[in-house]
Amino acid sequence: MAASTAARHPAAFAHGRRHSAVRACASTTPQPASEGRTTPRRLLLATAAGLAPALAFAGCACASDERVGKVAHSAAEWRALLPAESYRVLREAWTELPGSSPLNKEHRAGTFTCRGCEANLFPSTAKFDSGTGWPSFYAALPGAVREVGDYSIPFLPRAEVRCTTCEGHLGHVFADGPPPTGMRYCMNGAALAFVPTA
Repeated sequence: MAASTAARHPAAFAHGRRHSAVRACASTTPQPASEGRTTPRRLLLATAAGLAPALAFAGCACASDERVGKVAHSAAEWRALLPAESYRVLREAWTELPGSSPLNKEHRAGTFTCRGCEANLFPSTAKFDSGTGWPSFYAALPGAVREVGDYSIPFLPRAEVRCTTCEGHLGHVFADGPPPTGMRYCMNGAALAFVPTA
C-alpha cells in the first residue's frame, strides 16, 4: 500500500520521509543557520515553517471541488446533518486544532467510521499514538479511503485522505508511520465516529 500511494504522490511522500522525525501534520521547526549565517534558502524554509501551523490549524481548505460521492447531499443538507466543526472539516477541508478530539484517547476495540456517511474507515487495531494530537492510523480498511494530491500550501505538498463513500475530507497521509505499512493516516477526529465492538 505504501509503495502504490507514494507512486501516486511522490512529492508528498518525499516530504514525509525527509521529516520522519517530525511527528505532526505539518513541519513547524525551522533549522538554525550554520555558523550564524542565514542564507536566502534557510530564510525561506524558516518562514515557511513558521507559516505552516497558521495555515494548517486555522482552517486552510485543501480543495475547492464539490466532493460528490456515492452518498451526496446539498450544502444545506450537510449542514443540517453534521455538527458545525464536522461540517467544516468534512465538507470544507478544514483542520481541527491538535489535541481537541476525544477520539485521541479512544483505545477500545471497534471501528472508526465516517462522521458524514457512517462508512467503516479504520480498524481500532491500526490506531497508534503519533504524538501529533490527531487520531492516527497505520492502515485503512480496504477501499475505505482514497488519496488526492493536495497543493493548497505551495511549500508543503501532501496527500489528502477522503472517504470514498461521501468524498468527505478526513485528513492527510504521510510515509513516516510505524510498521507494518510505514504510513501515518493523520485524521481529524471531527470527521470520525467510533463504533465499539459489541
